Amino acid sequence: MSRVSDKPYFVYVLWSASAFRFYIGISENPQQRLSQHNVGQSFWTSRYRPWTLIHIERFSDYRGARMREIQLKRQKSGQNFFRLTGLDPKDFKRASH
Repeated sequence: MSRVSDKPYFVYVLWSASAFRFYIGISENPQQRLSQHNVGQSFWTSRYRPWTLIHIERFSDYRGARMREIQLKRQKSGQNFFRLTGLDPKDFKRASH
């Protein structure tokens, strides 16, 4: 649970189809955080809007969420990333021209 609010933490994965990028973060409220990313409140993600929330995992403490976030970030876009999240890599391929 959150040290401040007694709410769980969530590791979330965002996808930017326009930039062909993933973003992985931690939040107590992933839907609210998605909105913040999409209105440009985060410097890094503002360049790659719009974002879509594609994966959420719930954790009872920050430490567990942070460990998972690091694990996913180490694997980002690799085959292990897809295995760990259950996402289908075919859904994130560039369209052929």
